Amino acid sequence: MIKSVLFAALIGMAGCSSLDQVGKTPDFSGLEGTYQHHAMYSNALPEQGDPNAATDAASLWTASRASLLGDRRAGTRGDILTVVIEIDDSAEISNSTARSRSGNQSMGIPHLLGLPQRLDDRLPEGTSMANAVSTNSSSIFSGDGSVSRNEKLTLRVAATVVEKLPNGVLRIEGQQEVRVNFELRELIVTGYVRPADISRTNEVTYDKIAGARIAYGGRGQISDVQQPRYGQQVTDLILPF
Repeated sequence: MIKSVLFAALIGMAGCSSLDQVGKTPDFSGLEGTYQHHAMYSNALPEQGDPNAATDAASLWTASRASLLGDRRAGTRGDILTVVIEIDDSAEISNSTARSRSGNQSMGIPHLLGLPQRLDDRLPEGTSMANAVSTNSSSIFSGDGSVSRNEKLTLRVAATVVEKLPNGVLRIEGQQEVRVNFELRELIVTGYVRPADISRTNEVTYDKIAGARIAYGGRGQISDVQQPRYGQQVTDLILPF
């Protein structure tokens, strides 16, 4: 009975850690409902019509995408562009904290209309009201922490324009999978891109993608061996020590 109650208590303590994440990668935070999401879907100010539109239709040198000098950058739903990912970040943080405190208090009633002397006669031997209370406290705290991080990633992936928002911003999604023997490497890129940030070579760098979500990982025999077993993950979530 005691073992059952103890096991149930451990399960309850593990409620803070969701068991449905066992064996899964961390989820990205959603963009829906944020100020960025609302701004992306808001209507842009109306633009005036192009006065040269009528003459462009009769010209041999038009600005259409099918023209010899036309702009072939991605701009509508279904178009493809290349996302260049070149991450080379490093960070180093060091913190040190020290704190100390000491206190000393005493209280006594040596003379108060003769009452302390009368009380001393009634108190046990060795006690006196002259020094009724005396306290002494001291506390010392010190902390030291440091963080060192270095990340480098260079990748290129083709992404598709899945939606053109009312304000002209493009929402892109790209996924790439490469299988070598029994290991599958996958790359996922999503976010929002301004058409003006796409280069003439139809490329955009990752630092110009708003709300970028970049995931690079894999699955297969090697990845399975590097991960702890499900039983160990569950045990780490349940056991409080």
